Amino acid sequence: MTSRKIEIWVGFFIAAAIAAFFMLAMSVSNISSYGGGEQYTIKARFDNVGGLKVRSPVSAGGVRIGRVTEIEYSSETYEAIVSMAIEVQYNKFPLDTAASILTSGLLGEQFVGFEPGAEEDYLKEGDTIDLTQSALVLEQIIGQFLYSQADDEE
Repeated sequence: MTSRKIEIWVGFFIAAAIAAFFMLAMSVSNISSYGGGEQYTIKARFDNVGGLKVRSPVSAGGVRIGRVTEIEYSSETYEAIVSMAIEVQYNKFPLDTAASILTSGLLGEQFVGFEPGAEEDYLKEGDTIDLTQSALVLEQIIGQFLYSQADDEE
């Protein structure tokens, strides 16, 4: 009878561990916070999106206001076009809002950050943000630094 109780307790703890790992995986992948309420879509054009991915956060003032839904390349303008789904409750961004690709922490994930402008009209469904700042690519920065060091030695 005692071995049967031990087997039941071991089974219970294994089930609890599996549930805990599942919750951790959902938390890390941000799938649990994806979707939800009503959203509107806006786009932004960037020269370089770096490591930005679909489902990356879109934030303003450190608050997540939406998600990246699509990243595509335009053969006409030679730019990356990033589509973002913004929650309807955050529908008061001026037309001259700036979008930047930022990195959370030193080696963290990349996200789109909004910096509101001063226009009186607001972005609406289907609008495109014109003021953008592309991702900083570490390889390019190091290359520029090394190139400038080589010029200084001459």
